[in-house]
Amino acid sequence: MMPAPDKKFWFPAKTHGWGWGPPCAWQGWVVVVVYFLMLLTSAFVLVARAPVTFVIHAIILNAALFLICWRKGEKVRWRWGRD
Repeated sequence: MMPAPDKKFWFPAKTHGWGWGPPCAWQGWVVVVVYFLMLLTSAFVLVARAPVTFVIHAIILNAALFLICWRKGEKVRWRWGRD
C-alpha cells in the first residue's frame, strides 16, 4: 500500500486570528495576481458606467478567492500565535 502524498497548501493559515496568510506556493501567487488584475480591470471599466455591476462582480471575485483558499489552503481556525 502506498503512503498518502503530502498535501501541499497554497495558502497557509494565519498565525493570529482566522483566515489565510500570503501564498506559500507559486500557484497561490498566480491566483492572487489574477484576482487583483480582474478586480482592477473591472474597477476601471465598470465603476463609472455601472457601479452596481461592479459591486456584484467584486462579490463574485471575492467568493471565488475565498473558495479557492478554502479548498487549497490550510484548515483555518482561530489562532492566538502559540499553535
